[in-house]
Amino acid sequence: MKIAVTSQGKTLDSQLDPRFGRAAYILVIDTVTLEFEVIDNADNKNAFKGAGIQAAARISDSGAEVLLTGFCGPNAFETLDAAGVKVVNDQTGKIIDVVQKFKQGGAVYAESANKDGHW
Repeated sequence: MKIAVTSQGKTLDSQLDPRFGRAAYILVIDTVTLEFEVIDNADNKNAFKGAGIQAAARISDSGAEVLLTGFCGPNAFETLDAAGVKVVNDQTGKIIDVVQKFKQGGAVYAESANKDGHW
């Protein structure tokens, strides 16, 4: 299974970035092999608006089935939900630790956004 994780860096030892749309990077990780690709999210990080929706589209295009992040706003959540991507909010720590917890069944899928949208 492919999962997407918001990250402050480009490695599995990086810290999870709690911001979804404005995360520095998004790692798309194969949960079996732990091979991953890095999505540079700089365009969205500095966007005036629509960062979450654009990041959600990139995750959907990557083939990821689940997003692990800290906070996800309503527009991004709706976009991910429409694309069939499940969201796990309130994640913290090193990427590798978050992924291992997920693999052990430690995920609670969100039913809605856990952050207000930006206006």
